[in-house]
Amino acid sequence: MTTLSTHVLDTTSGRPAQGMRVMLWSADSLLAEGETDADGRLRDFPALEQGAYTLAFHVADYFRAQGAALPDPPFLDVVPIHFGVSAQGHYHVPLLASPYAYSTYRGS
Repeated sequence: MTTLSTHVLDTTSGRPAQGMRVMLWSADSLLAEGETDADGRLRDFPALEQGAYTLAFHVADYFRAQGAALPDPPFLDVVPIHFGVSAQGHYHVPLLASPYAYSTYRGS
């Protein structure tokens, strides 16, 4: 079985991004969605099969809720992370985000 988790860090404040909406897609099918917890984590994803997926992080909504003055339209709105599952195991896809930049990597 292949599992998935994510962790979002707000690099503007240096804290976990609590309450960020995250959606998991496979092609045009929405598989799951939720909000990050107090530690900026989301773990409630379905088991994955081999294939291509997208995690969509709603960063503009999150930063607006934090009181950030964003332009309209925002520089970053929804950040998609496209990733592939090629083997069984655990996949951890973290996001480090600010209103104007983000980075990701395969975590453990």
